[in-house]
Amino acid sequence: MADMKVYFDHNATTPLHPEVKKEMIACMEMFGNPSSMHAYGREARANVEHARQQVADFIGAKEHEIVFVGSGSEANNTVLSLFVCASSQCSPCSKRNTIITTKIEHPCVLETSECLVHRGATVKYLDVDRYGKIDLDQLAGLLNDNVGLVSVMMANNEIGTIQDIETITKMVHESGAYMHTDAVQAVGKLPVDVRTLGVDFLTMSAHKIYGPKGVGALFVRQGIPYCPLIRGGHQEHGRRAGTENTLGILGLAKAVEMRAIEMPAEEERLLHLKQVLQQGIEAQIDHTSINGHPTDSLAGTLNVSFEGVEGESILLYLDLEGIAVSTGSACASGSLDPSHVLLATGVDAELAHGSIRFSMGRDTTLQEVEYLLDVLPRTIKKIRNMSTAYIKGGLHAASR
Repeated sequence: MADMKVYFDHNATTPLHPEVKKEMIACMEMFGNPSSMHAYGREARANVEHARQQVADFIGAKEHEIVFVGSGSEANNTVLSLFVCASSQCSPCSKRNTIITTKIEHPCVLETSECLVHRGATVKYLDVDRYGKIDLDQLAGLLNDNVGLVSVMMANNEIGTIQDIETITKMVHESGAYMHTDAVQAVGKLPVDVRTLGVDFLTMSAHKIYGPKGVGALFVRQGIPYCPLIRGGHQEHGRRAGTENTLGILGLAKAVEMRAIEMPAEEERLLHLKQVLQQGIEAQIDHTSINGHPTDSLAGTLNVSFEGVEGESILLYLDLEGIAVSTGSACASGSLDPSHVLLATGVDAELAHGSIRFSMGRDTTLQEVEYLLDVLPRTIKKIRNMSTAYIKGGLHAASR
């Protein structure tokens, strides 16, 4: 029986903020379709538009530049698909069919990019250094008149590394291309202002910031031609068909409202907890390495590789102790392949298999970190001893 139940997987999803839950419960009787012209519909429409303004204000956008979508993955698919549309009215730059992205993007960007190659696009992938930072010189060398879009995530979901999106955007715009950033892991954890960043498109998601699942937002800078990914309705000013998820949208708006209040102090607190956790791991467990940038990284994210163990084993043993962690992206958790992010940073495949992501949030306490530091060293020791027994017994190869 676990002594505690603690959650160290906030990058995968976050629990509903109490105020978000309260807001959504209060609005559950508002069932009208926002597209209906009667009083029920007008009430829903007014609330959706107020929420749109709240989300826009939070990231420094204009109200009409926000498109509500079903997820961050949908938003990313929408942006990438713009650049293979055959219509000159939709495509922002129909003669520029090259997309540049990075090797450490979320699978929804990488898999969509691969698909677009079969639809006539050319995709080029930026390398990253050992900390997960992209090579700006490589980017400069790839930018030319054929590049229509550059997509670089603001903060990596696995290792927490933060990119210099403002500098990258300036380089991209000087070449005449458009700039997109997947900011799902950044919005609500870092100050994000689309005007300061200069980006043309930005993706965010509610369930990463203590809002509900199944709703997100896409920022589309005013004046950029746009092609809906989902057609068949006039919703979202013709940019995304389908009846709006009113309850989810109101939950997202309340989530950003609470982030504006809580985020500044929370970042400082999480950074302290991260330092305690990292120092404790390094002091108590040998043969470990920290992944991600030492300073330009999310305050609540720590990715650690443990030699001689499998990450899945660590995850399962910690789960028995009431501790929830991740081996990487939740969207790739069913894969037995090592993390593409860690491989891109130069971590070898075997060590990448022994990596764990600890991601903390608004409810994480020092007591929970101390409990993790009590359980983790003996868990690693237990797994390593079992592996040694296998090797001595000649069963290591068979166990593979």
